[in-house]
Amino acid sequence: MLKLIKNFNKKEWGLVLISLFLIVSQVWLDLKMPDYMSEITKLVQTEGSAMADIIKNGSFMLLCALGSLIAAIIVGYFVSHLSSSFSMKLRKKLFNKVENLSMHEIKQFKTDSLITRTTNDITQVEMLIGMGLQLLIKAPITAIWAITKILNKSWQWSVATAVAVVILLSVIGVLMVTILPKFKIVQKLIDQVNGRVREHLTGIRVVRAFNAEKYQEEKFDNVNTKLTNQQLSNQKKFAFLSPVMYLVMNSLTLVIYFIGAYLIKEALMVDKISLFGDMVVFSSYAMQVIMSFLMLAMIFMMLPRAQVSASRINEVLETKRSVEEGSFSGETNIAGSVEFKNVSFKYPDAEEYLLKNISFKVEKGQTIAFIGSTGSGKSTLINLVPRFYDATEGEVLVDGINVREYTEESLYNKLGYVPQKAVIFSGSVLKNVAYGESKNEKTEQEIKEAIRVAQGEEFVLKMDETYETELASGGTNISGGQKQRLAIARAIARNPEIYIFDDSFSALDYKTDSILRRELKKYTKDATSLIVAQRIGTIMNADKIVVLDNGECVGMGTHKELLASCEVYKQIALSQLSKEELENA
Repeated sequence: MLKLIKNFNKKEWGLVLISLFLIVSQVWLDLKMPDYMSEITKLVQTEGSAMADIIKNGSFMLLCALGSLIAAIIVGYFVSHLSSSFSMKLRKKLFNKVENLSMHEIKQFKTDSLITRTTNDITQVEMLIGMGLQLLIKAPITAIWAITKILNKSWQWSVATAVAVVILLSVIGVLMVTILPKFKIVQKLIDQVNGRVREHLTGIRVVRAFNAEKYQEEKFDNVNTKLTNQQLSNQKKFAFLSPVMYLVMNSLTLVIYFIGAYLIKEALMVDKISLFGDMVVFSSYAMQVIMSFLMLAMIFMMLPRAQVSASRINEVLETKRSVEEGSFSGETNIAGSVEFKNVSFKYPDAEEYLLKNISFKVEKGQTIAFIGSTGSGKSTLINLVPRFYDATEGEVLVDGINVREYTEESLYNKLGYVPQKAVIFSGSVLKNVAYGESKNEKTEQEIKEAIRVAQGEEFVLKMDETYETELASGGTNISGGQKQRLAIARAIARNPEIYIFDDSFSALDYKTDSILRRELKKYTKDATSLIVAQRIGTIMNADKIVVLDNGECVGMGTHKELLASCEVYKQIALSQLSKEELENA
């Protein structure tokens, strides 16, 4: 928690200091009122006292109460502003951190957990700052100040108050030790609830198609019940605190008056009035002490969960990225060149290599394709180019320079990437295709041309608002083939040096696939294309085809060369096309 608070800027620290001053003023005013009450008590008990003196002291009490109220309102406003602005800044910082994490770190934390940390965990910290900061400052100041005022009144009353404080601290301490580990479980269960909801919403069509609603409900109910039971268990333990607090507070009041009655009875007549006034004042101060610990109890109810949330937030913020950004952002002598030199790769936590000793080179204007059975490492291989992961061994060169040396911006400006699963963002068709920044500004006409080349013009013009039609997040209001064509159009609109197509034609029918590739070849004749595909028809015209089998390159060449020399490629081709079709291709 302290690590997060260190992120306060000068303005926020200024608000903290002003709030501290106002809280101290509020405590002083609250503790001044019993003194006036004691004076009024003595005046009422003393013969010949003037009504003006009683009214004067009563007026001072009212002024103290009013001043305390004004200070409390101002502090509440400042602290609310502080907590909301700090949580906004923290959310932004956490979002930016997650955005810059490599794929390995994102998979390590899991998407569901990252969502919880960005929302629920930050809310817990915000609540602690908003409510807890006032109480955390006010409670100890009030307790210490009140104790110093009552220490010289009577040792009997002081001992009674000390016993009450020890009982309260013991109860709070036991609850803290018992409940703190439980809140870690609560936040993990919230992660799981998020995961179940996200899984259900993402796969809602499959769930309904397979009549699996009951199964999904049972999965959700299972984790939801665990979360509810854990929360109930925690709240039951906290519920024990409230009656103990009020029992101790009321018992202390009775003990103070009981001791006071005994002391007044034994005292001389001249001291009775003074003792009675002291008893009233001591009772007020003792209640201030107990109320201070009640406020601390409220903090201790919020602190464990906020502490767990703060640790989870810091865990993300302090994570070191495994893919470090380079510093090169200048121009290169060559453009559109991609070369793999003895590249091997395994995931950070894996023991076996997924790619083994891969080498190839493709020049500007050429097309290189990758084919192989499922799990052979095709997508992993091309994901090394945009540095979603770094090669474990060997070098990946773009324009003759190791990708590790590039700044992210300069590397990505060279690439037009179409992922295996087409991603559509909420917004218009134009905004989706024009998405992101590139070294070249995209005009509306260029965006429309990119949609035409990607064979998307036909269905876009049939939409109600054509290019301004709003698309839902994930593209749920368009088909899979339409999503794929818009994703391809997005890459084309960037006009990059290098295109990366990660199985990006699988949702297209053969006719659309053929027309798109023909148009794409004309449009990207001066660019380099890296294509991962399952269909032989998609890649047979590539300048170079790399055949992968279990992460190893088992063949490289043109379509005809591989038919003659690579058995793996031949088997894949024969599983899709007849001998006659292959011979005439």
